[in-house]
Amino acid sequence: MKKQAGFTLIELVVVIVILGILAVTAAPKFLNLQDDARDASLEGLRGAIASAMGISYGRAAIEGIETVQWTESVRNKIDDVEHSFGYPTADDPKGIGQAIDKSTDFIHLQTAKNYMWITYGFENYTDNCVLYHAAKDEHTPATVKILDKAGQTGEFLDACKK
Repeated sequence: MKKQAGFTLIELVVVIVILGILAVTAAPKFLNLQDDARDASLEGLRGAIASAMGISYGRAAIEGIETVQWTESVRNKIDDVEHSFGYPTADDPKGIGQAIDKSTDFIHLQTAKNYMWITYGFENYTDNCVLYHAAKDEHTPATVKILDKAGQTGEFLDACKK
């Protein structure tokens, strides 16, 4: 009589159950990688904007316009970048958007009506975005930070939405 080798039905069911448990516990970790990649890209954009701010302010100081406010009549431009109090304005095509070399993945989400702030992020991703807040006066510099869904209040509540 031949001796048959192989797996029993019970052994196969046990292996399938173990694989199912592993898949259920590991799947959420792998599914969240896309959001983590977007968050890391936004952190890189924040760094690029901060660098552009510093370089722009240095160039404005050399030109002597670091204390001058941008207005329609006084257009402070250095290399086609509009400046107010030495920092780029919160305008996508003319101010900070001109100062940074954005990846095509980032989109301009919102701009305040008075051009005091602007946000960049990803389409259909409203958890986080990058906020650039223009200089208020010569003593209050421009700032850049990551807005997260949990920390948004007041005027920035919907800033990460297009």
